[in-house]
Amino acid sequence: MVQNLYQKVEASALCSTMNLSATNHRIPLSDGNSIPIIGLGTYADPKPVPRETYMAVKMAIDEGYRHFDGAYLYQNEHEVGEAIREKISEGKIKREDIFYCGKLWATDLFPERVRPALERTLQCLKLDYVDLYIIEIPMAFKPGEDTHPRDENGQWLYRETDLCAIWKALEACKDAGLVKSLGVSNFNRRQLELILNKPGLKYKPVINQVECHPYFTQPKLLKFCQQHDIVIVAYSPLGTCRNPMWVNLSSPPLLKDELLNSLGKKYNKTAAQIGLRFNIQRGVVVIPKSFNHERIKENFQIFDFSLTEEEVKDIEALNKNIRFVLLPMWNNHPEYPFHDEY
Repeated sequence: MVQNLYQKVEASALCSTMNLSATNHRIPLSDGNSIPIIGLGTYADPKPVPRETYMAVKMAIDEGYRHFDGAYLYQNEHEVGEAIREKISEGKIKREDIFYCGKLWATDLFPERVRPALERTLQCLKLDYVDLYIIEIPMAFKPGEDTHPRDENGQWLYRETDLCAIWKALEACKDAGLVKSLGVSNFNRRQLELILNKPGLKYKPVINQVECHPYFTQPKLLKFCQQHDIVIVAYSPLGTCRNPMWVNLSSPPLLKDELLNSLGKKYNKTAAQIGLRFNIQRGVVVIPKSFNHERIKENFQIFDFSLTEEEVKDIEALNKNIRFVLLPMWNNHPEYPFHDEY
């Protein structure tokens, strides 16, 4: 029975994503709102040079993007906001056309710090609300101005994490009109269930933003989320930078994959476009990051072809079940999410 339900959910996700277009590519969220299935990620490692994010967001809006994924931690929300406001004032878009996702960082994972953190993001953006606000990681650090706090011996300063209390504070922000939808990121099944089973739950998470790509397809987490009407948003949908501090370098670069490149030849597309199309056909939202105009344009050109069911299965079979983004420096935090199978 559960298997049949899952197959129906999967089929419905496939149907709804096959009809998406460059001008109409929103999919529904369980709270009545909707999310564009492709967005522009704005994180950069190393940090972007001044005005680079501003230019990238403006270019992306011109190319048709309406979804922007950011965070106070990225230190460039002011540029994202400036670009969005400028395009609104030009008459190119309206505020309601844009979907902005902001994030609550580990040093603000305390009920009394949630609303001030969200208000700080709104001040950076100079916007009245964000469309989505998510818990960036389920691990609390010592609160304060230092976003990566350590002691004099270089040990990370962790704090106890009360996810249910933080969620209640987020619900109050939604009631106050500061955010339209609430979600999480890097949560495993157990951590999602903590929220879903919270006594007095008012709003459930509508998305879980996690690493997801052809080498890490997240089949079990995707199935669990679909059963609970939670959309998966894929960060690093094309792999990620090769920073050894937080990236697992044992997995080969995704875009050199033979199957993705051979399918690219068949459809006259790049391996990146095949990888993105694969995820959106599974109902997974993708947020590829780029500050390069050609790649921003190219990543968006995924609505003029479809992979066959068999090709999607072949790409699923590439799964190595190995994360690029392992965050090994925090693997001794009591709430480190990646020890669990999913």
